[in-house]
Formats: sequence, structure tokens, C-alpha cells
Amino acid sequence: MKYQVIGDVIPAVEVTFDAPGESMYTQSGGMSWMTEGVEMFTNTKGGLMKGIGRMFAGESLFMATYRAQRAGASIAFASTVAGKVLPVDVGATGGLICQKGAFLCAEDSVNLSVTLTKKFSSGLFGGEGFVLQDLSGEGMAFLEVDGDLVEKILEPGEILKVDTGNVVAFEKNVGYEVETVKGLGNIFFGGEGLFLTKLVGPGRVILQTQNVAEFAGRIARFIPTGK
Repeated sequence: MKYQVIGDVIPAVEVTFDAPGESMYTQSGGMSWMTEGVEMFTNTKGGLMKGIGRMFAGESLFMATYRAQRAGASIAFASTVAGKVLPVDVGATGGLICQKGAFLCAEDSVNLSVTLTKKFSSGLFGGEGFVLQDLSGEGMAFLEVDGDLVEKILEPGEILKVDTGNVVAFEKNVGYEVETVKGLGNIFFGGEGLFLTKLVGPGRVILQTQNVAEFAGRIARFIPTGK
């Protein structure tokens, strides 16, 4: 298959299949447009328990698989907010751990499953939930990045502390935990969240400049409420 990322504000990835039988999958409702020659199958992809696990990770219970019936057929998947679409060669990276909602679509040879943080309590109260997404296998996957994309390469033992909503993904050898902001004054008057994501190198970290949850909270203040 071949692909191209289209657009600058709310981009999409358009995939063109080279041969019949090639396929892509996404969460239910993730497809934007497609040509003739593509058939759709909807299932839980991996069974009911995997589907339920994906729901906890911010995805849908059912996944839609789109399979080419002929060479040259194409399909596109668009991001939901302004930002970037990041292509990832999953096999070359050795897999990635992603925050919930980052997954856009992938080849059928890529596995999407759920994983837990090492500390249950940290994940449970860490803002982004204790369930993360695990990308493994071979092939291309595409991630949604909200706002602009920032990449960091951490050296062994190097620590990066990030607002949980600004983490997109990181390599599997990067250590991960959620820690509480210290100091009552900082918690109540600092203007930030209660939790930070602590990432420990070595490895690659992918960040985004927009925190959608924070942005939605600001917009909500301007929405009139009926009495």
C-alpha cells in the first residue's frame, strides 16, 4: 500500500491499496471517504474482551476493517481536531505505548491492545486513565497529534515531566509513571493539573502542544446554560 497525508489544519491520511486483499482498520466511524473497490467488515477484532479493553482506552468496542477488492482502490481517515497525522512503522520502532484516543488507523498486521501502568493508583487518578494503548506487530499505523508535534529523544536516566494530556506516545523501553504535583499552594493556586507524567529514558517520546481536555474545558465556560 501507499499513503499520503493530506491537509494542514485537520489532516487526513489517504491510503491506496497496491493489491486485492490489503486492508486497514480503524475505530467505528473513523473512515472519511473511499473509492469503489473497498469492502467493510465490522467486528470486535480480537474478541469481546479485547473490544471491552479498547473501550477503557478511549476507543470503540467495534473496529471497522476495510479490505481492497482491487488494486488502486483508496480510503481516507481524518483526524478529529486540528493537529497532525503521524505515520509510524510499528515493526521498525519495536512498538509504541500510546495515550487513549491517539490511534487513528493501521494495517491489519498491526496489533492494538490495552496495557496498564505499573502503578494502578497512579494511572487511575492520573487524568488520562490507567489504561494505555499498546501498538505491536508489523506494518504502518497512524496516530492523531493534537496541535503541533514535538519529539524528544531521552538519554538513559534522563527524566521528562509532562502534563498527562500532552503525551501522545513513547517507545516501550521508556519508563512511565504518574506523580502528584507537590505542595498545597501549587495544587490550589498553580493553575495546572494535579498530576504529571514522568517519563524516564532511554527512548523516543512524542508530545503534542494541545491538551484537548483542557481546551474543551475552556470552551465549556462560554457555553450558555439554561435555568
